Amino acid sequence: MDILVIGGGGREHAIVRKLRESPKVGKLYCLPGNGGISRDAVCAPVGAMDKEGVLAFAKERRVDFVFVAPDDPLGAGMVDFLEGAGLPCFGPNAKAAEIESSKVFSKNLMKKYGIPTADYQVFTQPGAALGYIKQQGKYPVVIKADGLALGKGVVIAQDEAEAAAALKSMMEDRIFGESGSQVVVEEFLTGPEATVLAFTDGKALYPMASSMDHKQAYDGDKGPNTGGMGTVSPNPAYTEDMARRCMEEIFMPTMAAMNAEGRRFKGCLYFGLMLTPDGPKVIEYNCRFGDPETQVVLPRLETDLVDIITAVAEERLSGIHIQWSEKACACVVMASGGYPGSYPKGLEIAGLDEDGQVSGMPEATVFHAGTKLVDGKFCTNGGRVLGVTALGDTLEEALEKAYGAVGSISFEGAMYRKDIGRRKLS
Repeated sequence: MDILVIGGGGREHAIVRKLRESPKVGKLYCLPGNGGISRDAVCAPVGAMDKEGVLAFAKERRVDFVFVAPDDPLGAGMVDFLEGAGLPCFGPNAKAAEIESSKVFSKNLMKKYGIPTADYQVFTQPGAALGYIKQQGKYPVVIKADGLALGKGVVIAQDEAEAAAALKSMMEDRIFGESGSQVVVEEFLTGPEATVLAFTDGKALYPMASSMDHKQAYDGDKGPNTGGMGTVSPNPAYTEDMARRCMEEIFMPTMAAMNAEGRRFKGCLYFGLMLTPDGPKVIEYNCRFGDPETQVVLPRLETDLVDIITAVAEERLSGIHIQWSEKACACVVMASGGYPGSYPKGLEIAGLDEDGQVSGMPEATVFHAGTKLVDGKFCTNGGRVLGVTALGDTLEEALEKAYGAVGSISFEGAMYRKDIGRRKLS
């Protein structure tokens, strides 16, 4: 099969590398891709939101299957458009993708179907939202933009001043555009966080290996929220008992709720969980593979990914047996200085070979996120630049290999957390 992957970040590089392992893959394409992905797939400057451009490319190259990876094109109906033109896809249609593209929709869905989540209220006016927060008098408080915001639309306000500033920036200054026209104000939950991705065709649902993200920019979970500064898998807090509870109380009820709403979900459903003293609760849903969770989950997948994604598209997932490696995996994100704020681009990256990997260190894989090739050299082209990833028999071994590879890579102003996987779980 000739397969086209839509997207151009670290998640897409991890997907491309996993697809490359399959003997069933012929040609592999990625739109728009990035510098590192171009070493593993044919890339072209077609934007992930360009429906007509994607379709024209797919027809010209006679692509057999399309893997739509990012949230924006999924929310905008890329799968509906391509399937309408006769191209089979992996990913949910726009109605199902609303589980991520609208926080208000997903919170109301959970409330309606009794899926455990934080208490919340929805607001369309900043004054009313701030009045509610003051009336509650509980801090920290969580404020979420309704729509998509590149993983940055959540503020955990420590006091009234921070809450007021967050509401102003989202609802008045519109830093996330229309995504901030509504906000969800919800209670702050405590406990270890866990991410579980799941393959589902709307009839069967198979959870993947668990992972733990690190959202804050700096060591010790300090600093601003980012798209994710590193991940480990499995998540040490996600026990077998917790997995059973999540399957019974959250995963299967979510699939059933979406079916009941006429929004059958086919693709990868992402469960962001808080393992509270009262049991697991949903922090958020995503309608696709997470980034950088994908970078530690897919390396542990032992079943052919092509078999899984085609089974999802054809609604025969129940016939697939999915196996996972017992090894642990760790990913350390190297970011541009200044991220998640403003940062320079075009800085040359030292320490990578012509394939974009660390030569002499086959135990580590470098997934490229924000890179481009300039005259044969890899340069920075985004906030999160690289996801340096390694497998190990233990989490400590995986982290040692990943950080060893990080130490061989450099670019001006490079920043990364030194404490990935070290979080206390008590």
